[in-house]
Amino acid sequence: MATALLVIDVQDSLCAGAFAAHDIDRVLATINASIVRARAAGVPVLFVQHEQDNDPLFRFGSPGWQLASGLLAEPEDERVRKTTPDAFNDTPLHALLQARGIDRLLVCGLQSEFCVDTSVRRALSLGYTVELLADAHSTLDNGVLTAAQISAHHNEIFANMTSFGPRIHVRVADEVVFH
Repeated sequence: MATALLVIDVQDSLCAGAFAAHDIDRVLATINASIVRARAAGVPVLFVQHEQDNDPLFRFGSPGWQLASGLLAEPEDERVRKTTPDAFNDTPLHALLQARGIDRLLVCGLQSEFCVDTSVRRALSLGYTVELLADAHSTLDNGVLTAAQISAHHNEIFANMTSFGPRIHVRVADEVVFH
């Protein structure tokens, strides 16, 4: 089974300032440790970046659109630009993965209930085996639930989802096998 690490929307606008995700320093450290482990195992790392022309925080090329400072991105890493919560919708992601023979995705990033959730579900619908890194995604409080509750809720949903068969697993990053 060929594997890739998919890092979703870990961008400056969600990692610093007023819209920084919950516990972002720990989440970034966990993502970076996963990136190091992936590279050591020869697993490709792909970065997804959200953009919206009508939102100055996510306008292509803006400071907020950039990958988070401190994120261990390398020039040779694949980058995918997206305009919806679905990292596969109208992007080259699926074709990039197919070209590399990838059938297993390790997923982390921001925000748990939006782009992470939507991209995980789409990956499953496309036939990928998915491992959600339980401690490597986050979000913001939403007025009803805290960010920690939202992320925990999504971990629970995906850990108990059976409609796609046994192709989804939720594990803390340290327990994920990179191969």
